[in-house]
Amino acid sequence: MTTTGTGADPAVVGPYLADVLGEEAWRTPTITLIAGGKSNLTYRVSSAAGDVILRRPPLGHVLPTAHDMNREYTAMAALAPTDVPVPKMLHLCREPDLLGQPFYVMEAVDGYVCRDRLPAGYADRPDQRRAVGEGLIRVLGDLHNVDPGSVGLGEFGRPDGYLARQVARWTKQWEATRLDGMEALDRLAADLAASVPTSQRATIVHGDYRLDNTMLDPTTPGRIAAVLDWEMCTLGDPLADLGILLVYWQQADDASERDLGGVVQSATVLEGFPNRAEVAQIYADRSGLDLAELPWYVSFAFWKLAVVCAGIVARVRFGAMVGEGFDGIEERIPPLVELGRATLADRRLL
Repeated sequence: MTTTGTGADPAVVGPYLADVLGEEAWRTPTITLIAGGKSNLTYRVSSAAGDVILRRPPLGHVLPTAHDMNREYTAMAALAPTDVPVPKMLHLCREPDLLGQPFYVMEAVDGYVCRDRLPAGYADRPDQRRAVGEGLIRVLGDLHNVDPGSVGLGEFGRPDGYLARQVARWTKQWEATRLDGMEALDRLAADLAASVPTSQRATIVHGDYRLDNTMLDPTTPGRIAAVLDWEMCTLGDPLADLGILLVYWQQADDASERDLGGVVQSATVLEGFPNRAEVAQIYADRSGLDLAELPWYVSFAFWKLAVVCAGIVARVRFGAMVGEGFDGIEERIPPLVELGRATLADRRLL
């Protein structure tokens, strides 16, 4: 029994999975930390019975309402019969005694998780990369077209006042992990709170929808094999998801001020992917929503990402994060805040 990271002891996880999954082969697993997680920790659990994925919160102190395993599990289990591709949920452990926090286990989906590049030989042609981009937008539209009540998620959130609560929630998150010298982040929070738009309709909202929170089908460019990372899913304003997608959607002609290094890197810079204006138009055509207030949502997404980065910096300092890829994150926070400020002030996509 081996593991490449802490937080999922094979001697604990193996016997537990053997009991709850009803297969003795799980009793002696190999557990590998999947690289790249800066929030919840994701592990591949392998045995003679096959592979499954285990998700748990980060090590150490966890902020209230953050890293909610029950929320992730419930959202994906409910979406299983819809057009939104999600992994099959296998087991939820709500008790923290075993690993120090609740966790869940899901099927291991075959596919590519891509960030700043695509695998060699995959979607090499511009038309295939266009298909990948359109597939991402199509799935987002499918999610926003799901009737929450029809899948048992009618009480999954409070859509009335969603945007104002989001600003307040992330302001509290920032206050809990405050870094010195970041007063501009406070000013942008105040500007966002003073200009909250009116939501057009309420839908299931993913909360962090972007290329690297999906798995691409390995044989069919344009088909999304699974949408992952549902910890912030709720009922709310669908344009919040579009705002996040656009913040992470880099394009080849981006100016230097939008170079955010390791915080925002995306394969969408490659030839063939739609640009941000096209993404917005494709989504508008599919959803029927008015995008006149979209700059507010994009500004909010820049600001929220800055708060997330501040939280990561704080957890790294306290030793509550494992894995790599955390260097330079603090230096990227001021540019995120400035992009948010400029987007809100200029009322255009940057």
